[in-house]
Amino acid sequence: MDTLARQLENREAAGSYTLDCSSEELRSAVEHAGFALFEADLAGVKGKQNLLNALAAAAGFPPGFGANWDALADALCDLSWRQAGGYVLLLRGASDTLGLSANDREIALDILADTVVYWRQRKKPFWIFFAQG
Repeated sequence: MDTLARQLENREAAGSYTLDCSSEELRSAVEHAGFALFEADLAGVKGKQNLLNALAAAAGFPPGFGANWDALADALCDLSWRQAGGYVLLLRGASDTLGLSANDREIALDILADTVVYWRQRKKPFWIFFAQG
């Protein structure tokens, strides 16, 4: 756990990965590192609005979240309501397409990648893990 927590603190390595440990191990390492964990169950999610709603619920976006791509990018790059030394977004049960059209999938993945870069520039790691089940 300590090793994983130390790895999470490496903001240069932060990015999108397939989870190669249990969700429980990740939760424990996130807590040990003092990071915030946002956990979204995407099993069966289909369509942009359902994905946005699942991410908003997982991250506890403030009331008034606009439920569009721009609002998602803004919210992920704010997180002022959840101050932490770093952030981990765990996406469980996501299909290869994230339940989206090809165009929407590309937009969503671009937003996630841009979020990682945004937080890296602010000296905080932002990790995204994809997990089955």
